[in-house]
Amino acid sequence: MPGKDDNARKAHIDNMNALLADYFALYVKTKNFHWHVAGPQFHDLHLLFDTHAQELFALTDIIAERVRKNGAKTLTSLGAIKDRARIADEDRADLSAQAMIRQLRDDNVKLIKGIRSAKDSAGQVGDNATDGMSDDWTDEAEQRVWFLSQLLEG
Repeated sequence: MPGKDDNARKAHIDNMNALLADYFALYVKTKNFHWHVAGPQFHDLHLLFDTHAQELFALTDIIAERVRKNGAKTLTSLGAIKDRARIADEDRADLSAQAMIRQLRDDNVKLIKGIRSAKDSAGQVGDNATDGMSDDWTDEAEQRVWFLSQLLEG
């Protein structure tokens, strides 16, 4: 029978792999919107979405390596990502710019919850590196939420 520490470690790995899946899902959605945004804000949103996508993608390798450094396997396929992601797909290419902004803002809020969950589980198992890095990940996601929220004002 697994001990409490084994259960905590498994929960932490599950949190980290779900977070990794969320990052990949949000990256793909952000790139979709980068490619398909239209309207008066096209230039600015095209560039903003690309910047956000780059930030998201940059963390996928770091998160996956944290899983491996914790002695576990990480996601291996698109199917594994889809099965674990809490960020919903968006297949439409004809959304308004405002609808895209709203979805990305809301998805980044979901991402923050996932980061905080991973931070909590990291603390429980003594994964100090993930615990510390997650503060930066949270700050980056909060900045994206702030930028996107400001675009919805007025």
